[in-house]
Amino acid sequence: MKNISIANDIIPIGEFKTRISKWIKQSKRTGHPIIITQNGKPAAVVLTPADFDQLQEIKQFTESVSRGLSDAEEGNILTTHELTEELEKRRLTGFTK
Repeated sequence: MKNISIANDIIPIGEFKTRISKWIKQSKRTGHPIIITQNGKPAAVVLTPADFDQLQEIKQFTESVSRGLSDAEEGNILTTHELTEELEKRRLTGFTK
């Protein structure tokens, strides 16, 4: 996802409503999100589906790393041998946690 252009990518909701197709096409063409304002304040963001998916993947990755770091800090870790045994057990039983 590209950075927003202050001059081109921030629009009031009235303008968005009257020319919604134009703004969606612009977002697809430029790769920039469109910031929609209401009463002069940001109210919504229009993203391409690919940009939304990318944000979701980044969020999931960040949360996974955070959980892993917390587990490591709390001592919730496995040795290589313990991990190998756990993975083999799950493979044999079909258990996916």
